[in-house]
Amino acid sequence: MPKPPRTPQEVEAFRENILAHAVELISVKGFEGFSMRKLSARLGIAAKTIYNYYTNKDELYLAILTKGFNRLHRQCEKARDSRDEPLDRIEAMVSAFLDFGLNESNAYNLMFTWHVPKYNDYVGSDMEPAALLELQAALKIVDLFADAIGACASPGFFIQEEDSRKVLISIFTRLHGFIASYNNTLLQYMHSSPMDLVPDMREEIREDFLRRMERIQLPERSLSTA
Repeated sequence: MPKPPRTPQEVEAFRENILAHAVELISVKGFEGFSMRKLSARLGIAAKTIYNYYTNKDELYLAILTKGFNRLHRQCEKARDSRDEPLDRIEAMVSAFLDFGLNESNAYNLMFTWHVPKYNDYVGSDMEPAALLELQAALKIVDLFADAIGACASPGFFIQEEDSRKVLISIFTRLHGFIASYNNTLLQYMHSSPMDLVPDMREEIREDFLRRMERIQLPERSLSTA
């Protein structure tokens, strides 16, 4: 007697299980060493079963990235909405980004650290639409932070989008340096308790942020004279 078809909930759970195991396998084998055959062996299922859900290795990989960026966006957005003051919102978002990078290290490394294909690598291929969805999910996080930075302008002042993005890059590179160094255990060789450095890093980000705000804020009247 044939098995009854999976319910929509079971299908989604199975897809999520495929992605979770794929991330772990890529973390061990690297993107080039990853294959649907190796993934099927890890899952104990036939490779053709995976192909029922994902057309090929690249579609599966892009699905991992898209879900990862969407998850990170939700966490940062939730952190932002948990605070009322603009500066407090930035600090909460920084903490959410840091927590994601440390607690979901395999996904984070795939999203930000490892040398893996990016959108431009798929332009002109059948995977370009899926790659565009992944890129848009990543850029939503950039926009979320840039908007939050812009909202920190003092009354009667504004911050140009270009300057907001420069501040964002400064915050990101500091956070990414810590996360990447922690995830690859480099920091553990440099300090006996790397996580003890986090409060100081957050304070340094805050102080640098405030200094930058003083320099980049422009009076709103300059809009009418531009």
